[in-house]
Amino acid sequence: MSETIDVLIPTRNRPAALAVTLTALGAQTWPALRIVLADQSDDEGACARGEVQAVLRYLRARGRSVDTFLRARRRGMAEQRAFLLAQARAACCLFVDDDVILEPDLVARLHAVISAERCGLVGSASHGLSYLGQLRPMQEAIEFWDGPVMPETIRPGSPAWARHHLHSAANLFHVQSRLKHERAATRRYKIAWVGGCVMFDTAKLRAAGGFDFWRELPAQHCGEDVLAQQRVMACYGGCAILPSGAYHMELPTTITARAIDAPYVLPLADPPADGVPGPHG
Repeated sequence: MSETIDVLIPTRNRPAALAVTLTALGAQTWPALRIVLADQSDDEGACARGEVQAVLRYLRARGRSVDTFLRARRRGMAEQRAFLLAQARAACCLFVDDDVILEPDLVARLHAVISAERCGLVGSASHGLSYLGQLRPMQEAIEFWDGPVMPETIRPGSPAWARHHLHSAANLFHVQSRLKHERAATRRYKIAWVGGCVMFDTAKLRAAGGFDFWRELPAQHCGEDVLAQQRVMACYGGCAILPSGAYHMELPTTITARAIDAPYVLPLADPPADGVPGPHG
């Protein structure tokens, strides 16, 4: 019997996109998913809209567990993610944004890699297919993990920080299309961070502090996912997978105030001394 994976989704004012993301989760080959929605939409909330209600009924009829929370008070995305993490009960949790389409085997592939590597996180970067054909060779560098995934300390401005360019536009899709003839299995590559679709070892995310740093930020901020990932990677390592199985809907961001960027204003934490095993340890 497959273990349950918690899927944690923050959402605001995107009922149509949320319905698409939820439908993709309903089609996952991984049988045991518990979906948790934290809805900070205006008025009655996205989860009350007809298109979302229809998909929630579909998910429950398919045996997917779904919990929804309407959270009218907004204290920023880090607090929203901290709330979602507090609901997690499974050994692995998958944070998915409300504007991402997932291929049917993606959850299973992410789980296979995080189980084999025993690292802190594994992500699937989302393709922006409106940029297909717009080649950016200077942004298409990729560095594969040849051995086991190991901890890395990544800070703004460091050489490894530039890895994030691979995840812009359709860069990653162009790379994986060129390498298609070489892939017999999922490959792991080095990252600065991954946006939109990241599976964590729940205990390791919590041991690295989770999103508890929300109290150190004003409500208007961005980059909370980046900082949390980099703290996890510094302690336990992390990677992304190729081919990716995630696609970005390329909707306007709902986070419009971006002057306070978490990894630029808060430090990386020291490795936790709590006995949570690191990769391969």
